[in-house]
Amino acid sequence: MKNLIISFLMLFVTTAQYAQSENWQTDYEKSGMVATPTYAQTMSFLDRLDTASAEISTADFGISPQGRPLRYLIYDVDGLKTAEQLKASGRVLLMVQAGIHPGESEGKDALLMLLRDQVLEGKYDALFEKVSLLFVPIFNVDGHERFSPYGRINQNGPIEMGWRTTAQNLNLNRDYLKAEAPEMQAWLSLFNRFDPHFFIDTHTSDGADYQYVMTYAMETAGNMEAGLTAWQAEVFLPFWKQQMNQSGFPVFPYVSFRKWHDPRSGLVSWISGPMLSQGYTAQRNRPGLLLETHMLKPYNQRVEATKASVVHAMELLAQKASELQELLKAADEYTASGSFREQDFALDFQIDMTDSTLVAFDGVAYKVTKSDLTGGDWFVYDNQKPQQFVLPFFDKAKVLKTVKLPEAYIVPVEWINIIGKLKSHGVHMKTLEADKEMLVETYLFTDISWQTRPYEGRHRVNQMSFEPKMTNKVFPAGSVIVPMNQPLARLIAYMLEPEADGSLLEWGFFDAVFEQKEYAESYVMEPLARRMLDSIPGLREAYQQKKQSDKNFANSSWAQLNWFYKQTPWWDQQFMVYPIGRLMQWEE
Repeated sequence: MKNLIISFLMLFVTTAQYAQSENWQTDYEKSGMVATPTYAQTMSFLDRLDTASAEISTADFGISPQGRPLRYLIYDVDGLKTAEQLKASGRVLLMVQAGIHPGESEGKDALLMLLRDQVLEGKYDALFEKVSLLFVPIFNVDGHERFSPYGRINQNGPIEMGWRTTAQNLNLNRDYLKAEAPEMQAWLSLFNRFDPHFFIDTHTSDGADYQYVMTYAMETAGNMEAGLTAWQAEVFLPFWKQQMNQSGFPVFPYVSFRKWHDPRSGLVSWISGPMLSQGYTAQRNRPGLLLETHMLKPYNQRVEATKASVVHAMELLAQKASELQELLKAADEYTASGSFREQDFALDFQIDMTDSTLVAFDGVAYKVTKSDLTGGDWFVYDNQKPQQFVLPFFDKAKVLKTVKLPEAYIVPVEWINIIGKLKSHGVHMKTLEADKEMLVETYLFTDISWQTRPYEGRHRVNQMSFEPKMTNKVFPAGSVIVPMNQPLARLIAYMLEPEADGSLLEWGFFDAVFEQKEYAESYVMEPLARRMLDSIPGLREAYQQKKQSDKNFANSSWAQLNWFYKQTPWWDQQFMVYPIGRLMQWEE
């Protein structure tokens, strides 16, 4: 009888656990692991987790253009939920982001299962003793709800998915520095507030076919503080890659071939600029791991690989919590120091295509035929035939442009949009309370051109040349001084130095200074030009030299008369002059 009662109780417990498990299945699991939940289903599951666990808190950090709340979740073993509390806890704060491209939904489904397993089973208790989690399940919420089976033509599931861009047709993973999208402005506020120690952005890649379920990118080629670069390359990645391999998900750096779709052409890597997620966090001295699952692999494999990637990252963060925090502190202190400004700062990089190493690449057999339809190359992959290639890998960067950083920048009060951009990134500034004359260095542009097609809603500058110019200038009250003795000095330089990769000038935020607004009529300039040639020494020689060296100038009477106009006191002295001042000497 006693044994019968015990057997009955065991059956009851097993049945109860099973019922609980069924009740707590995610929508992804309920679908047989082929579908991803809608926005409403995702928010509902987050609310259930929040209700079920004192360790979880959820909140909104913004509203999308179509009116959907942007939500985040925090898991902390002590139930802490404010930035101040989390910073005081001593734990590493890991931020994981999903759904910046909503068709790439693996991160959302992986983290919902991870959190469920933690809430119900305490599966990751050992990791959460050292690591707190800040999770954004869907960043691009409006794009997520453009839900259909036709979100990505070259992707194997889920059966329905969202769209790549926002409702305003902006790609959020090109918007980190320029921060035009309302969603990005809200994200920056969240990031500024919590200042996570480590960042993971979850994606799905496009491209050729190969064996890897998971590829990745991390900034280890020289665009970060040296200590953080070394830690990522020598501590984090070796551990993470080994653990991923043991979990059955060998990884490889983000796959990009020298020739589109053609593995035998070789592999290339590059340094990410701050318009991209991990390129942006790099300039804030925060390691960022970009996860890119392979779009042709079954959806469930991609979700599991993403989950394993996050868990193994947490394992390393738990082991090296104090070490990472000390490195981040040292990086911030160095970036704010005079020693940092004494060094030439790299503004742009290029992959060195003369220097490569041979690497083993786990691809699949393929052939290339000429299309009888288009006449182009037709790549036919056979994923049933794994094939290992030994390929040249071009992953070494060389610096294209450098600058000597100033002690501070000064932004005139009228450039309110630029001041707003700096504020949105959390940059410390000092506002002038009265008009002040200051000696500044700025740039006088001699040439500039723009792309002919729009990119992310803007025509970017594609070529520029300028000369430095020292001048005394009166800056009105309300202008802001941007000191460089702060941890965000790298980011400030990328925003305000024109030649920086993805600078605000490159994105077109200063286009107005390149527009001539006043002109001189020909009947005014014709007699004036003759008097100028007779009265200004050297002007005739300069005019003749310009005509000889510039055929377009010689063939345009308007350009010639405008040239003479430029030599007069009536010329606009602010035309083609960068309005941002560089203070080479300044003390706060």
